[in-house]
Amino acid sequence: MSILKKKYMKSVIICDMEGLITNLNDGAVSMFGHEAKDLVGIKRVSIFSPGEIVLQNVLGWLKDANDTGEHVTKTNFVRKDGSTFNAKIKITPNFADGKDNPQTGYCGITEEIKEDVNIKINWVTKIIKGVAITRVGFASASLFPVFAIGCYYAGIGDSLFSPISLTLTTFGILFFHLFSNLYNDYFDVSHGTDEANTEYFNAGMNSSMLKGAQLSGGSRAVELGLITLKGTKSLANIMFILGLLTAAGILFTSYINTGSTSNAYYSSIIALIGVLIGYFYTAKPIRLSSRYGLGEISIFLAFGPLLTLGTGYAISMETIIPYSNEFYNLLLLGVPIGILTTNILFINQFPDYTSDKKVGKNHLVVLLGKKASRWVYALNLALAVGSLYFISENIINNTQAMLFMYLLIPVTMFYSYYLISGLFKYYKSRDLIKYNIHTIYFHMIFSFIYMIILANFQ
Repeated sequence: MSILKKKYMKSVIICDMEGLITNLNDGAVSMFGHEAKDLVGIKRVSIFSPGEIVLQNVLGWLKDANDTGEHVTKTNFVRKDGSTFNAKIKITPNFADGKDNPQTGYCGITEEIKEDVNIKINWVTKIIKGVAITRVGFASASLFPVFAIGCYYAGIGDSLFSPISLTLTTFGILFFHLFSNLYNDYFDVSHGTDEANTEYFNAGMNSSMLKGAQLSGGSRAVELGLITLKGTKSLANIMFILGLLTAAGILFTSYINTGSTSNAYYSSIIALIGVLIGYFYTAKPIRLSSRYGLGEISIFLAFGPLLTLGTGYAISMETIIPYSNEFYNLLLLGVPIGILTTNILFINQFPDYTSDKKVGKNHLVVLLGKKASRWVYALNLALAVGSLYFISENIINNTQAMLFMYLLIPVTMFYSYYLISGLFKYYKSRDLIKYNIHTIYFHMIFSFIYMIILANFQ
């Protein structure tokens, strides 16, 4: 075949519902410069497009293809060597032996064109890009415990916490969480963990709230070209500096509020522990995520009891005595949220099992295996529900509040049964993604109801 014919041969690429390449023709190999063996069953079709176009357009193109039978557009593509070119692509949905059967994926037929194609990137996409790089959407896991303690103090009585301190704490926790997210991505890319992971979950169009979000396998921001590895590290350091500046404001405000350095001292120690956990979760030599369960325990503590206790010290208008009733209440209030956050991490380890095992990322799912790990997930949900009963009996003294808390328990039990059933059935299947998403929903719904009860019925 001549060079000229190769250049203008159409590319045909077939992928599954998550964009994983399942087949391609010689034209695709010639057009994009990749070897078939490096793509099939390994890479997603997103690697052929600039990252911002993926974020802004691809899901819409797929939806249109589903609704009308095909989508035809002109866009920009990226070759293996990093060069870009313009092309016309037709996307059609694929089905298992006919349209009456379940959809299996998509077929993209691409033809290089000589005309200029300028895809305008809007400001919304630039915001989404920042969200994708930092995974700020998952910062709710650290902010919900902060708000829960604010609600707890509001429910107890007036003027028990400082709104200014709560605001500063919210931003401080947010900055440190993003710092952790970015460094986790940096080290996972540096260590080759992300490169080895070909089975990660992306929410895609399976969720309107989490549409397009990465559920496992890191942010994939470097892979998509949204940011460089060096840029990831630089942005992480910026978040760390912002976190330190905010922390200084928290400590000063705490001293002004209480007239003592005690709360500031203890909140500093707890914050330091949280930052170290966030950094060394993937950083060598510790790599908590690879230490046979230490990663899961660390996440529970960092996003549960330690966070609620640290928040209490940071925002309280009164000095909190270590090992007092208030001290233990603040610890206990973080238990259910910490457990549910851990379960989000835990179920997202299932799709990453094979790749994580290969690179020595020995978390609990790798240690126990997928089948046995189902019981850990179920046990966590049982502990979360059980902790609600304990909180109702030992912290909440209002009869109406207890009734609402007891109402929350059967709701959580019903939802838990749904999640556990799904995991037990689909733990080996890509269909598990539905329950990964609902584990996040469960955490959000639970947290909102939990905060309402704490704020209004004590």
